[in-house]
Amino acid sequence: MQALLAAIANAVPGTDARRVFHGRGGCAPGEEAWALDLYLPVAVLTSFRQATEEELATVGRALAARWPGLSPDQPLCWVHQCRHEGRSETRAMAGAVPEGHLALEDGLRYELSLLNRGQGRNHGLFLDMAEGRRWLRSHVADCPGARVLNLFAYTCAFSVVALAAGAGAVVNLDMSAGALATGRRNHRHNGLENGALFLAHDLFKSWGKLRRSGPYDVVIVDPPSYQKGSFVATKDYARVLRRLPELLAPGGHALLCLNAPELPEAFLRDALLEAAPALQMLQRLPNPASFADVSPDRALKVMVAKAPD
Repeated sequence: MQALLAAIANAVPGTDARRVFHGRGGCAPGEEAWALDLYLPVAVLTSFRQATEEELATVGRALAARWPGLSPDQPLCWVHQCRHEGRSETRAMAGAVPEGHLALEDGLRYELSLLNRGQGRNHGLFLDMAEGRRWLRSHVADCPGARVLNLFAYTCAFSVVALAAGAGAVVNLDMSAGALATGRRNHRHNGLENGALFLAHDLFKSWGKLRRSGPYDVVIVDPPSYQKGSFVATKDYARVLRRLPELLAPGGHALLCLNAPELPEAFLRDALLEAAPALQMLQRLPNPASFADVSPDRALKVMVAKAPD
């Protein structure tokens, strides 16, 4: 645990939510099972194997020593989530998670569920997607009034960013009505209640409705890599890509995301070439430095594609 403990000791102050240690990237051999995030005033330790009580106590002591420099005048509060063998268990280790806890990123606020009430194993904001959100903010700022389609919207962070940057309208689609309810609140937290539409629909039964609401200047595709009965990337991603030409406005952009360590970047490139050859793959966005990975193909893939003018 030496690399994890060193990361805690060297964590720098800051108000934005961020990852402090990313063991899964393989940059600290032997510590792949650990991840640590700061959603001040709360820290979240995730283990991808069973953690011993001694290990948790060691992390707790390290956090207690560094906490005055990270969250002055706030008592230590941290949560441990164990993800192991397909199960997830979360418990508060010290302090009390604030009611109505919001994460801050680039001046925008997002509602969290750190004890995972109603959000499964996820907390409400994917920190590894920060550069994707920054790309969207910059792109929409250069195209004021842009129409955005946010597929697999989850809690609608992309929508919040787009409207804050000047988008004219955003359509958010997700099968989870609960996630979209959090998304509505995220818009309210940021004073962005106008311009967003929320559809709790099955994407594969909604093409006609989406097409009638288009075309879109930006389409965001950020699906789960594997969700039984809903989306399996190896067979369903191509089904989405085939629809992009009819959804995108001329010159429109698609943000294509894939968080599946077993599928390389070439999977997305080849799938786009086969399913929508008229679209041009422009670039792969960098991941946040705190999510460094020894293998770019295992890491989150966020690609930008463009429709013909």
